[in-house]
Amino acid sequence: MRRAKFMVPLMLSAALVISACSSGDSASESTASETTAAETTTEEAPAETAAETAAETTTEEASGEVFWGNTVEEIAAAAQAEGQVNLIALPDTWANYKGILESFREKYGIEAPVANPNASSADELTAARTLAGQPDMPDAFDIGPSFIQEALDEGLITSYQTTNWDEIPDNLKGPNGEWIGSYYGIMAIATNTTIAPNAPRTWADLKKPEYKGMVTLNGDPREAGAAFAAVVAASLANGGSYDDLMPGIEYFAELKSLGNLQTIDVTEAALLSGEVPIALDWTYNFPGLQAQLAEVGFDMEVVIPSDGLYGAYYAQMPVADSPHPCGARLWMEHITGNDGALGYLEGGAIPARLAAMLEAGVIPEEATANLPPAEDIAKISFPTAEQTEAMKTQLTENWGPMVADA
Repeated sequence: MRRAKFMVPLMLSAALVISACSSGDSASESTASETTAAETTTEEAPAETAAETAAETTTEEASGEVFWGNTVEEIAAAAQAEGQVNLIALPDTWANYKGILESFREKYGIEAPVANPNASSADELTAARTLAGQPDMPDAFDIGPSFIQEALDEGLITSYQTTNWDEIPDNLKGPNGEWIGSYYGIMAIATNTTIAPNAPRTWADLKKPEYKGMVTLNGDPREAGAAFAAVVAASLANGGSYDDLMPGIEYFAELKSLGNLQTIDVTEAALLSGEVPIALDWTYNFPGLQAQLAEVGFDMEVVIPSDGLYGAYYAQMPVADSPHPCGARLWMEHITGNDGALGYLEGGAIPARLAAMLEAGVIPEEATANLPPAEDIAKISFPTAEQTEAMKTQLTENWGPMVADA
């Protein structure tokens, strides 16, 4: 994406960013940017530069793009003027968000409270609806791919292309900046081997009588992205595809009928108490827990099932009409930038810009220690938006009568 280059002093550039970020209406943002640019051209810029700037601004505005700033520094100045960014559904041990949040707060000096850390993707959308117009409304989402279209349809999100947009693979971003998948991982089976010494290695293994009452989904798949992904992975393991989720739903119906599937959530507390001996969750959610489990006398083994490998991203985007729009955009810059990406790597998540960072030589060798095996990463493919929506429809129609309420 080409970005406008305004030939103005830094103070005026920051003022432009604050003006643009503070408006919740795209039309008013365009008008404000165009008016300010015109005034700046008249008062500050040489005639030739003024003409070039006006032409660039006209082109940008006519194409529907909004000027948020040329650099992370400009966006940071605007975000610091806001003083805060409201985040939601980011548990400390999820993809090392504890470390990522610490680096963000330390680097920019901005408050970044996290509401309802264990919330589901559905809960995030509900929070945006119910808190609309209030100061504690979320500024940014981190949601599973099966919730992107719902958020778009309801106008809950606003597009933004980060300054490193060109280094993010096309399959990890919306074509017009609707979302960015800043990290991804693989669905895994994590077993507390102190409780279940013979760790299951496949989806088929989970049906064994020895795992009665032990197998736990991370939430309701109609509401939680991690649970949805587990159903997709189980479908792939049982003859299904991205076009047919029914084998996965049937699999969990059988798992429940066998008495192996329990209905509590996979939380840090549940894992540390031993209530969840076998957790179906992302590879990146376990490195941060293993030391804590060892402290309470538990060992954990994490296995990527050989009969149904599925990897997926979580999508981030600014929330429409939120109270701290510049803070939301700075957060997006941080989690897609090197600092955030290295934080994801520490937690075992795969950052969107991994290839670009490897090429630039900015990833220390030890930073990849928690990643899944390279051969498993190479097998990951993502369903299209249309396939995801179709799978979500199948799940919504069938999960209740076949699993949840059966």
